[in-house]
Order: sequence, then C-alpha cells, then structure tokens
Amino acid sequence: MSDKEFPKRIEENLEGTVIFNVPFPTGDDLSALKDMAPIVIRQPYAMAYNYSYGQDSPFFAALANKRFIVSREPDTGYTYATPRGHDMYSGQETEWLEIKPDGRIHAFTICHFGSEEFLPQCPYVLILVEFDACDTLFLGRLFGVDPDEVNIDWIGKKVRGRFLRNSKFKPTDVYFNLAE
Repeated sequence: MSDKEFPKRIEENLEGTVIFNVPFPTGDDLSALKDMAPIVIRQPYAMAYNYSYGQDSPFFAALANKRFIVSREPDTGYTYATPRGHDMYSGQETEWLEIKPDGRIHAFTICHFGSEEFLPQCPYVLILVEFDACDTLFLGRLFGVDPDEVNIDWIGKKVRGRFLRNSKFKPTDVYFNLAE
C-alpha cells in the first residue's frame, strides 16, 4: 500500500442541479421503489466540437465569397442544388458549377419552434427553392415576409438569394427575399 493519502469524501459544491424532497419509502420495505417515477434532471451541457465539411468545403468557401455553386454529374448533367462530392446514382465525382441564387418557391413552412440557435427568431419561414439550372431543391430561409400572413400564393413566387456580410461558414450564409 502507498504512503499517499486518498480522500475519504467527494468534495461537494453548488454546481449542477439540486433536488429537494425526493419521495423515498420509510422503513425496510423497498418494494414501492418499483413504482417510483423516473427522476429527470435538467442540466446545462456545452462542448466544443470540431468538424469538417470535407468534399463540401468549396460550397461554403463560395458562400463566404458571396457566390453560389452547385454540384453536377459530368456525364448526365444531373445537377444538385445542395453540395455533393459524388453523384448519388453512379458514384462518379461531381463538378462544381456557379449559378445565380435566383429561383422560385417550390414549397414553404412556418417554423414556430427551432433549435437553440433559431429559437429567438421563431416564427420564421423555410422555403424549398427551385432553380432552373438544378434538378433538386435547396432549403433556405425567406426573409422580408410576415409569417403570420402565410399564403398559398407564395408557391411559384420568384426569390433572390442574398449572402450574410460576415460568413459563419454555415448553410444559413445564404438566405432569400421575394424578388418582386
């Protein structure tokens, strides 16, 4: 055995969640514990997470430079509005093609709840944008409209892409306004 002394207690502090008066059976009969409801604790959790855009990096570099690029399969010309390093059918490497981020609203939804990042902005409008040069749709946010004035007439309306002045290297670096 070592001469080193080990702590006999865990030092406690006031961090985390404190729960008072958790019901517990008295005496030796613990059979009631089978019917006990689960204890649920809400605790803040944060971490730094490094991630890579990998083959999609050119798309985000383009957004940071106020340009919009899409992926095209060279043999068939099938064009994806979202970044894609390889064609989903043939597996062949795609090529980048620059287009203007001007299109039409294909579909929309009003988001009354969002992730922590978007929660303060609720409600907001998400749209699927249809580009003439693409075979697939692009999901983006529509600004400059009142979400409370939802209208089916939005379908088919022309939209124009805009870019954040200071890129965050996120898909939200491009957003849309009605073109009319």
